[in-house]
Amino acid sequence: MQQTIKADSGWRIWWQLTRPHTLTAAFAPVFLGTMIALTYGNLHFPLFLAMLVASLLIQMATNMFNEYYDFKRGLDTEHSVGIGGTIVRNGVQPKTVLQIALALYAISVLIGIYICMETSWMLAVVGAVSMLIGYLYTGGPIPIAYTPFGELISGVVMGMLLILIAFYIQTGEVTTNAILISIPSMLLVAAIMMSNNIRDLEGDKEGGRKTLAILVGRSNAITILASFFIVAYVWIIILIVLGIVTPWALLVFLSIGKPIQAIRTFRAHLLPLEVMPAMKNTAITNTLFGLLLGISILIGHIL
Repeated sequence: MQQTIKADSGWRIWWQLTRPHTLTAAFAPVFLGTMIALTYGNLHFPLFLAMLVASLLIQMATNMFNEYYDFKRGLDTEHSVGIGGTIVRNGVQPKTVLQIALALYAISVLIGIYICMETSWMLAVVGAVSMLIGYLYTGGPIPIAYTPFGELISGVVMGMLLILIAFYIQTGEVTTNAILISIPSMLLVAAIMMSNNIRDLEGDKEGGRKTLAILVGRSNAITILASFFIVAYVWIIILIVLGIVTPWALLVFLSIGKPIQAIRTFRAHLLPLEVMPAMKNTAITNTLFGLLLGISILIGHIL
């Protein structure tokens, strides 16, 4: 049965182009990394704000590159479900999307220069590599998003690396504890990408992609998604037992209903439009988990 897609108009088109549900993947890690750093010393708020804005801009640009190259490769149509397909549904010029993405990158570079001036120019290399990966995720001769490594690379860059950069610009170092605390975020960002690939499995298969979801099959992909959630929550218990975080970290379990709902939805439904709530719950899980863990670290530090 063909689904009726309601086209957006005006500012909603441009907001849709940013793929807003993925922006939590940029916000939560920066907040968490900064809260971890707070336990080591004072908070430099301008650097936190600069890091947050730059991360959001890079995520938006990455999403627009994704939109542009999915269109160029014919993966998006006017019947594409969700936020993909803005170009074909709303008549936005592909060149405009690419130009906006490059402009967002340029602004983030300017912010990055400020961060480097206040901290270390070594971050310029790290930032450049991160931006290159953002472009290559759907651009280049062999897009990362079209391979089985999309979840791993997005998780490492948008999850773990963002936390460690946010931590580094506040403390000037990267510690083992910061790395260990960043692992759940890495898994939950990977979960966002996996949920997207599960939803788009059939369309991606027709488009020639070789995502992990396609290689292992839908049922196994949902199981892998569930394992990302399970390990993320169990990891917190391990961190508490090891004394790396305080028992306040159990606050993250207030969010556990969302991943459970996501898995149930994926198991119960097949059509892309029907599993959209599962994608939303996966993104919300990432946000709530990061916020609650960051808040728990702050509470433990204050008390």
